[in-house]
Amino acid sequence: MKTRLIGFILMTLLASFCSAVSAQQKNTPPEIHSFTAKEAVDYSMSHAVQVKNALLDIKIQEQTNKGITAMALPQINGNVSLTDYLSIATQLIPAEFTGGAPGTYIPIKFGTKYSGTYGANLQQILFDGQVFVGLQARKASIKNMELTADVTKEQIKANVYKIYYQLAVAKRQIGTLDANISNYEKLLHDTKEIYKNGFAEKLDVDKVQVQLSNLETQKLKAQNQIDAGKEGLKFLMNIPQRDEIVLTDTLSDEELKSGILNEDYNYEDRKEFQLLENSIELGQFNVKRYQLSKIPTLSFSANVNQNAQRNKFDFFKGSEPWYTSSFISFNLSIPIFDGGTRNSNIQTAKLNLMKMNNQLDQLKSSIDNDVAQSRINMKTALITMDSQKKNIDLAQQVYNSTKLKYDQGLGSNQEISTAQADLVTAQNNYYSSLYDAIIAKIDYLTAAGKLQ
Repeated sequence: MKTRLIGFILMTLLASFCSAVSAQQKNTPPEIHSFTAKEAVDYSMSHAVQVKNALLDIKIQEQTNKGITAMALPQINGNVSLTDYLSIATQLIPAEFTGGAPGTYIPIKFGTKYSGTYGANLQQILFDGQVFVGLQARKASIKNMELTADVTKEQIKANVYKIYYQLAVAKRQIGTLDANISNYEKLLHDTKEIYKNGFAEKLDVDKVQVQLSNLETQKLKAQNQIDAGKEGLKFLMNIPQRDEIVLTDTLSDEELKSGILNEDYNYEDRKEFQLLENSIELGQFNVKRYQLSKIPTLSFSANVNQNAQRNKFDFFKGSEPWYTSSFISFNLSIPIFDGGTRNSNIQTAKLNLMKMNNQLDQLKSSIDNDVAQSRINMKTALITMDSQKKNIDLAQQVYNSTKLKYDQGLGSNQEISTAQADLVTAQNNYYSSLYDAIIAKIDYLTAAGKLQ
């Protein structure tokens, strides 16, 4: 009964503690993170899960390299053994040794009930081609993991920039929608007044109301897209979803056009190219490793032991001596025949190396194609963006002229409604072309290896 009471008290205290921790977490206010585009990229370079894992892969390779280094260092092991012979082994010796009849044997037990041994053993590789190649490849292995991390960073960087600037454009679009909604609200008010005075039809009021509702719906969708984009950006940057992020950078047309369409690019600027070149270097080490497996290996070993035999278990207090044994040896292992395994491994490694060289040639062609296509897309996007911006200016001029006529009583409700709708359409087309230009620019900089 007492045990149950203590258990109940402990469970109650534990539940109270968990509830307190949960309540404290819920009451903790969310953090607000403010980022420029570059700060958002820098943050993701140290916090994104994919980047963290890529950096851990580098540390894992460092430990693997330490294991390779250890193979070339002396290996020292100690040993201790105590044996109790519950039944000492019986040996047979010819009876004629003691004057017995030939062909007969006498059973004799040799040895003591207890025996003990302690000592140490040293092993040292003097020459093993595969181990030495492994030592030579350590630097290239680390570089391979570092370049893999760089490729991951490039992918994260491009995605962060795309989402960030799309959200920046969406904020501009929200501002434009607010201005349009304000204009339509005024137009709706004026149309209702004209309708009350008998100079407009109910249909005119309904048309303006529908257009206003469409704009409000469009703003709601745009705001939802911004919210969803921020959640996606937080996930990509590994920021808790409960926190808030504030984007401080804006994006102008001039900024979008700056620093692009440079005709010069180098294959080596692409991290994927550097990674494949490094993989080829590792492939060459692999071929060399298998080739050296056909030559002899040489190792050195040394051993020293102390042995004792007792009929009583008095190893640690008896006066009987311990006996020393020791040796050194050189071991030469000469490969003679393995059924063709080594030759098969060498040819497989060479074929894989040939594949990687083919992949390098293909990657060069792929980079050329990526740069060429992204240049075309970027030029097209910029031309389209400029054209749509001119359309906005024209639509704005038409709207201003129509509104002036309307305010002077010389224009109809239908004319100003149409002019307003045309302006909204031109604005939507412009923002759509701006989105396309953002993606095109980032794709171009990524293709050319110039994304900073």
